[in-house]
Amino acid sequence: MTTRSIKHAFASLTLAVTLATGHTSATAQEQVIIASTGGAYDRALKEAWFDPFTQATGIAVQVVSATNAEMRAKASAMVRAGNVTWDLYLEGEIQAASDAHRQVTEDLSPFCAGYASKAGLVGNACAPGGALLQSTATLLAYRTDGNRPAQPETWADMWDTQTFPGGRAFPNFDDPWRVLAAALLADGVDKDKLFPLDVDRAFAKLDTIRDHVTLWWKTGDQSVQGFRNGDYDLGQIWLTRARSMRDEGLPIAWSYKAAFLVGDRIALIKGAPNRDNALKLIAYWLDNPSVQAQACSTLSCTPPSADAIALMSEEARQSMPTTDEISQHVIVPDAEWINANAAMLLQRWNNWVR
Repeated sequence: MTTRSIKHAFASLTLAVTLATGHTSATAQEQVIIASTGGAYDRALKEAWFDPFTQATGIAVQVVSATNAEMRAKASAMVRAGNVTWDLYLEGEIQAASDAHRQVTEDLSPFCAGYASKAGLVGNACAPGGALLQSTATLLAYRTDGNRPAQPETWADMWDTQTFPGGRAFPNFDDPWRVLAAALLADGVDKDKLFPLDVDRAFAKLDTIRDHVTLWWKTGDQSVQGFRNGDYDLGQIWLTRARSMRDEGLPIAWSYKAAFLVGDRIALIKGAPNRDNALKLIAYWLDNPSVQAQACSTLSCTPPSADAIALMSEEARQSMPTTDEISQHVIVPDAEWINANAAMLLQRWNNWVR
């Protein structure tokens, strides 16, 4: 058989496979690239979402780990340079509503139209700035080992270094509102009068605890490793990370009386090289309550689907904040004010924290 005949035979075989299966062998080589925050968070998403998606579609999911600040900066730089190598990245729900976010991400409104009336999904499950991955909390977590006379519950307790001795941990990245808000609540500001933030008062309160802060973490993994190492006793961290540590058997607990409601969205970068595959990955998340349930059972988050919540175990549901806790204690941040003042907050924060 000549080389030309071999090529012709191979082409015919490929066409036959295509007609029979709906895709070619090249499908297994297709990919989608998503940036996330690494560690236990990514492992949970890989097991619950990425791996089943690859098995169902043949599309490989490549995960790039970065801090939230790095993801925003990288996405913006890629779009400006016209050299986009990522497809998706996980963005905080507040930032996903900002003008800066819209400049570097594709408006998902046309895609979201297919989910506007999908039964079981919350009303904001799909929005122009991205699809809702999950809702969770940034909250006060603390060690439960050792001889401790009481358990801290509020941000005022975080500042009470006499009753609750030990090192403190706070996040230090380009999203400082939650630290400032905790300071104001610790200083006696009522939750209903928290926004707009009194920035001067917040920094004055932070001055009183600064010497007790033993870890300024920049990534979720850093907050976890710091706890493992005993670098702090009380910290403002993500619930998803606190839950993963408890599952490891580490002596940790947390309080919803000192918590801010936050969440992540799945954003599509403008000019994504694997755009169609990226949309398929988003759709796979929104269309599969069982996938959401598995991920949020591991991470102690709230999925966008009520059907997913119903599939979660009673133990997993008990780790989520109750309706009463949300209404009485958990703070829903003012996203509009935060986005409008983001540059000022970051400048003030960087001048203070360095």
